[in-house]
Amino acid sequence: MSEDFRARARPVPKGNRYEDFEPGRVFKHHWGRTITESESTLFSTLTLHFNPHYFNAAYARAHGHPGLVANPLLVFTTVFGMTVEDLSEGGGPFLGVNELAYHQPVYPGDSLRAESVVLDGRVSDSHKGFGIVTWHTKGFNQREELVIDFKRTNLVRQRVSQ
Repeated sequence: MSEDFRARARPVPKGNRYEDFEPGRVFKHHWGRTITESESTLFSTLTLHFNPHYFNAAYARAHGHPGLVANPLLVFTTVFGMTVEDLSEGGGPFLGVNELAYHQPVYPGDSLRAESVVLDGRVSDSHKGFGIVTWHTKGFNQREELVIDFKRTNLVRQRVSQ
């Protein structure tokens, strides 16, 4: 029975290709994600971020916050991760992030969502079958307040090599 299943299985390509990234196109990424206190504390511990704002509520309150602050690197990786399905799941090396800005703190219990706009794309001169695409991604909390934004560049597979 398992052999029959394998014989009937067909690969389904994932992700967008270079040709799908027309400058100006906006991607509203999937459902979003709520940041929890436990994951922020664990993330901070595992990544050796020993800033007491991230794991000491009394300290955070003494510095003007309502409680613990979510680790900003966790906020970045969460928002970045929400974009992968639409922007880079089709394959191609990550080339970098520029102009990363945090606009306000994120707190445990905040739900984040992301959207990206295609800024630029060009066919790669040195990597046949790839284009270079840059997006501007913004992360918002549940009140639609901008909490983070950055520009990201990837090599992206072309549907058809030029």
